[in-house]
Amino acid sequence: MSLQIVLNVIIAFMWMFLSETYTFPSFFTGFLIGALLLFFLRRFIPDAFYLHRVWKMIRLVFLFIKELLLSNIDIVKWVYKPKQTYNPGIFALPTDLKTNWEITILTSLISLTPGTLSVAVSHTNDVIYIHAMDIYDNEEAINAIKDSFEKAIMEVTR
Repeated sequence: MSLQIVLNVIIAFMWMFLSETYTFPSFFTGFLIGALLLFFLRRFIPDAFYLHRVWKMIRLVFLFIKELLLSNIDIVKWVYKPKQTYNPGIFALPTDLKTNWEITILTSLISLTPGTLSVAVSHTNDVIYIHAMDIYDNEEAINAIKDSFEKAIMEVTR
């Protein structure tokens, strides 16, 4: 992936120098031309086309923003509820993520989402302990995290 990014930037600079216009629009045009060249020549490059992974990263960011907004709305509802009936708890999330980088991203996304906090990671890195502000069903919470954040992280990193 990094080789493709470097090649794309080199093609963009070459386009800018050959067209003799040293502006951002010229660089951007060269970048788009380079991306098209890399897309059409992708069978000669050993790795998958890098813009697929960039698109998946953008989707992960939008997923986090969506979850952030929804959890903020839930927190506001709980705060302004006349009779507060919270059910806080800690649950264990078995994870399929393998690398420290993937686990760090998942725990950060969980901790940055209001109402949840990553408490600890097991020594074998296969279980993450999470505190939730309001939890009624552990399996539902586990499936929600696995189907959203964990799935998106695996799409980006693998």
